[in-house]
Amino acid sequence: MTREHRTTFCRICEPLCGMIATVEDGRLVELRPDRDHPLSSGFACQKGIAFTEVVNDPDRVTTPLRRTRSGFEPVGWDEAMTDIAARLSVIHCRHGAGAIGWYFGNPGAFSYSYTLGLNMLMGGFGLGLLGGPGRGLHVFTAGSQDVNNRFVASQLLYGSPLALPIPDLLRTDLLVVIGANPVVSHGSVLTAPRIRDRMHDIVTRGGRVLVIDPRRTETAAQFEWLGIVPDGDAYLLLSLLHVMFGENLADRRGLAERADGAAWLERLATPFSPEVTEARTGIDPETVRALARDLAGTERAAVYGRVGTSVGENGTLTTYLLDAVNLVAGNLDVPGGSMFGRLGIPGERWLNKAGGALLRAVYTRKRSRIGGFPSVLGSEPAGVMAKEITTPGRGQVRALFVGAGNPVLSVPNGDELETALESLELSVGIDLYLNETLAHCDYVLPATSMYERDDFPLPFQTLQPTPFRQATEAVVAPVGQARAEWEIIDDLTARMWRATPGLALLAGVRKALSAFGVRLSPRMLADAVIRLAAGGDRFGLRRGLSFSKLTANHPHGTVLANHLRAGVLGDIVVYRGGRVRLRHDEVAAEVDKLSRRRVADDYPMRLIGMREARSENSWMHNSPLLMRGERSHRALMHVDDAAAADIADGDTVRITSRHGQIEIPVIATKDIVVGVIAVPHGWGHKGTAGWRIANDAGGANVNRLMSSDPAEIESLAGMARLTGVPVRVERVASVAPQPERAQTFG
Repeated sequence: MTREHRTTFCRICEPLCGMIATVEDGRLVELRPDRDHPLSSGFACQKGIAFTEVVNDPDRVTTPLRRTRSGFEPVGWDEAMTDIAARLSVIHCRHGAGAIGWYFGNPGAFSYSYTLGLNMLMGGFGLGLLGGPGRGLHVFTAGSQDVNNRFVASQLLYGSPLALPIPDLLRTDLLVVIGANPVVSHGSVLTAPRIRDRMHDIVTRGGRVLVIDPRRTETAAQFEWLGIVPDGDAYLLLSLLHVMFGENLADRRGLAERADGAAWLERLATPFSPEVTEARTGIDPETVRALARDLAGTERAAVYGRVGTSVGENGTLTTYLLDAVNLVAGNLDVPGGSMFGRLGIPGERWLNKAGGALLRAVYTRKRSRIGGFPSVLGSEPAGVMAKEITTPGRGQVRALFVGAGNPVLSVPNGDELETALESLELSVGIDLYLNETLAHCDYVLPATSMYERDDFPLPFQTLQPTPFRQATEAVVAPVGQARAEWEIIDDLTARMWRATPGLALLAGVRKALSAFGVRLSPRMLADAVIRLAAGGDRFGLRRGLSFSKLTANHPHGTVLANHLRAGVLGDIVVYRGGRVRLRHDEVAAEVDKLSRRRVADDYPMRLIGMREARSENSWMHNSPLLMRGERSHRALMHVDDAAAADIADGDTVRITSRHGQIEIPVIATKDIVVGVIAVPHGWGHKGTAGWRIANDAGGANVNRLMSSDPAEIESLAGMARLTGVPVRVERVASVAPQPERAQTFG
């Protein structure tokens, strides 16, 4: 028996913690934290350690499957791909690229090769900019349930959706966390290993961490907690601006030097005094005023918001206001504040300008067929995917690929999508498991896990408070017949190269490179980025890094600098003069909507989501280690709300919205704002899918309570509304009394 220890890193979530994989005779048998990793330093969460069970799961799909009338049967790769390509070619010939859709799930963002492969496919089929809705390939991503509003807010403020500010955790003295739970999530749009320790470091050096959330989250429990009414964040942020301007706390000199539209922003915030917004936030006006003074008066301070601030009625506005508060308080692009990472590529500023202009054009010109939503990084809202499938006309989706995702459990109104999937002419899933979505596909193709492919965390390079590089080779060979997603895409495009000029061009480049013994692959592009970026070898012009040098010489990764560099805003902002643009009609329209927001009296409570330490969306409920202890799906509500509704701890309740209802056991707690019920997402597994432990766990699909009506999807970024949803809660079953146990004495 051969036993090896191989250095790699975890790609479940954004800290990318260093891992040591133990491999016996080519099989992954153990994962443990890498003590020599410069940033994670021997830390990994229980999900990372348990991932061995995912790689070796007997329920995992390891061979291509074809659906028949009696279920799924194994099929060879060539037979499957030949049929898929032939059927897709017919659909494309009859209806164009607008008849093809692709859903890109959250794990895909952690695979550079899948991300680049899908972008090449999008380019091959065309972006559809010239022909209006329905002309180009439909791409739906999990970003419309998570992060697309961040990209749009950045585009408005800085001219590029890829200009993403992050809190400088290592130097700040006041960190305000809104709508995020980094102790459990480990950070989002922020790559900071050991983030809990970094936040405790702030307190240790005499600073503060304040968590603003409707629930006393695991993060809030370790620091200061300020409860807020769900989806009240925009009101709070406008009130902070009101106080900063009104009390002359604003960094007016910095604003004049770096931004246009400060006076407009001041007028926008004028009506939103803390006294006016108290009814919307539940926060005492003096508390708001004190926080505004602290943010403006603390030399090193940052406001950080994430998913809870993104998935309300006005998610893009809220994210815009987060940055505006940092800017007005003098905390943007300064040490200890909210800062920007850069790759350090020669000519990066001009590349940013060109890329920003292209992505703004895509956003402006490419609109979804249903709802007319703008295209965010080339994608459409997943919330309208079902309607794009079922609504006749040019651009109706007739063929759908689902990669690394389970949208039946993650998009609003999953029942509608589940029904729509059955009407497709072709549906193909690429994943580890036969999940609730892929159970409806014609083919299910086995994907590699993260430890069965090489990787470089390309999308996260500018999101690190400590600039860092790490790459990894595959730890083990693919299990069974699994293939990396980009290889499947490459196979598909090679079989369809005659379909479009873009695919023909790809085929020509592929053929030309092969003549020199070179295979066109995402790794070539990732290697080029590493070589050209800070620390890179510039293709041999200096000593430095490449993909292969990282894996061979720096298996634990290497730190490029201790901190981010301040004063880069002029290079980050791609507008003329490098000045932030605060004034936007779209922002004013969202503030107007905010002013007219009404409360639904017949649905008196507000629903919020919540993360769980042993869950990762919908795809890790089949791990015995993570599901130990008879884990079950439970909601949280305040003890006073429970008592008023005659609900006891453990009772099953029915939660009803205008769009659906679910039943779930409830836990009564004081760690949540009165009038709020919290339900973890990602549950609701059903027996039709191919994972036994997850099916046994069951639970309820909370997104049945959410709306897929285009009128209720946020208009600027196509974000689904997943928080602050009006609901009713009533008891449907009490906990069965437990029999008393006989006691013996002596």
